[in-house]
Amino acid sequence: MALLTLADAHLAYGHVPLLDGADFALEPGERVALIGRNGAGKSSLLKILAGLDRPDDGGLQVQTALRRVYVAQEPAFAPGATVFDAVAEGVAEARALRARYEAHHGGDDLDALQTRIEALGGWTWEQRVEQALQRLRLDAAAAVDALSGGTRKRVALAQALVAAPEVLLLDEPTNHLDIDAIEWLQELLNDWRGALVLVSHDRAFIDAVATRIIELDRGRLLSYPGNFAAFQATKERELEAEGLAKARADKLLAQEEVWIRKGVEARRTRSVGRVARLQTLRQQRAQRREQLGQVRLELDAGLPPGKIVAELKDVSMRFGEQLLIDRFSATILRGDKIGLIGPNGSGKTTLLKLILGELQPSGGSVRQGARLQVAYFDQMRAGLKLDATLADTISPGSEWVEVGGGRKHVMSYLSDFLFAPERASAPVRTLSGGERNRLLLARLFALPANVLVLDEPTNDLDIDTLDLLEELLQAYAGTVFLVSHDRRFLDDVVTSTIAWEGDPAFGGRPGLWREYEGGYEDWKLQRERARVAAEPAPAAKAAPKPAAATAAPAAAAAARPRTKLSYKEQRELDELPARIEALEAEQKTLAERLAGAEVYVNEPQRVPELQARHEAIEAELMTALERWELLASR
Repeated sequence: MALLTLADAHLAYGHVPLLDGADFALEPGERVALIGRNGAGKSSLLKILAGLDRPDDGGLQVQTALRRVYVAQEPAFAPGATVFDAVAEGVAEARALRARYEAHHGGDDLDALQTRIEALGGWTWEQRVEQALQRLRLDAAAAVDALSGGTRKRVALAQALVAAPEVLLLDEPTNHLDIDAIEWLQELLNDWRGALVLVSHDRAFIDAVATRIIELDRGRLLSYPGNFAAFQATKERELEAEGLAKARADKLLAQEEVWIRKGVEARRTRSVGRVARLQTLRQQRAQRREQLGQVRLELDAGLPPGKIVAELKDVSMRFGEQLLIDRFSATILRGDKIGLIGPNGSGKTTLLKLILGELQPSGGSVRQGARLQVAYFDQMRAGLKLDATLADTISPGSEWVEVGGGRKHVMSYLSDFLFAPERASAPVRTLSGGERNRLLLARLFALPANVLVLDEPTNDLDIDTLDLLEELLQAYAGTVFLVSHDRRFLDDVVTSTIAWEGDPAFGGRPGLWREYEGGYEDWKLQRERARVAAEPAPAAKAAPKPAAATAAPAAAAAARPRTKLSYKEQRELDELPARIEALEAEQKTLAERLAGAEVYVNEPQRVPELQARHEAIEAELMTALERWELLASR
């Protein structure tokens, strides 16, 4: 039996229908991920399921005495509360009942009171709170007001879990959490036995947690069993079928419109049934739910900078007794896409400011490249004025936006980011969280820049916009510094990763940063190898090797230090993938010609030449691949 059932729900804000006859049922133990476009109404639907809001029409049926707990995107706590007080709010009813029982002065039915306390686990609420604090690694005495956004989200999760709900409703639970915290939350939710409904755009998180995907699409709820990867495959097939159906309907409508507009003779002989069918087709065309538009993103790469964006040599940064960066060296080249990975407070922002010359290091040297034009996503987020209109936010005091060397009207530019013209005069405060982030991207991309610094650009963005942003950044000619906790986004965008590795469990030390090729998964694999290598080796049963035998490998390892590539070698490494791809394409073409009959009939004298070239390409490919592996390893 379903825990809760939403039937024929309708909800509208102004002229926009968020729910249009939506139906939904949640079964015990289900883990449902709710996805959809920004502003589609996902948070509103979650509040209806939590009992905090009501639909305009339709009903929500809930099992008797069902315990539901809702965790908002930005949790709110009482001013001045400690972490213990905030988490204990999750058992507020049990606390109040037990206090009433212990201070009994008559007038209460003690048996009924005791039964209710036992049902809520009220006799042991302190132990439950302590266990939750320990499990979520929280300091009971800390003031909630002084906590970071990620730690406040942990407090809200602890408050929800200590209530032992049967249904947990989470709105963007991964916002403000670092990657380690997100993976910890995945394990926590996978171990939890209750039912779950979550709103999230973190594709890797959804894949790890969800057993069913619900898409809120133009007011309707569409259900897809399985994880996010299964949803993507099914959705692609559905969109293809929808496109074909629309094309057939439009073709039939056009044929009928031509027929009805023929001359007098044709109209005299037309059938009443055919006219009725035309009217039906027109009504169906008018009522058809068109597919939502796609965001059109375009970046102005600005002036071309020099080859080097920044060169860091043995850079250290210390604030008082805290060492954030210890002897870090790197060379950032034009066109690099750099991901920064590290827990909150590890120094990612400090490292970025050192790279871009906004801070001077405590030790070492930093050399910046020439003609750098830097655009910051985080700075613009802080400067967003909630009372300003969308048009003024994009182009203050002007109706035009300069993009890619051309001019575009601000209304047209906003429509590229899926903001209707009638919303251009609306204040920013009326936008949802995801729509605000989309507006910030629109403002960012209107600036000419050859270096982009993006601090958590994926927060609240819908999945379609994330895919398009990935493609845009991949094709962007400038340099990108990306701070993100979205693992899939990092893997799809960055070419190298600068990671904090100060965790002693992985053989780290305070302030240790390392640079790796590839994205998050590449770094994670290499970090795990480092952890295994750092573990003490078991005692060998065989006799110890002579000192000379053990000294030789050590000397050989010392003779192969990891060195930075020269400019010529770096250029060669950059060009090798394209060369390998060209060789593979040429080899494929030759193989196809040699497999066919045409060359043997028309140009038999060329067959030995083509065969020799095919074999030569194989040798060139092996050489290029070996060279690429060698340079990449350095």
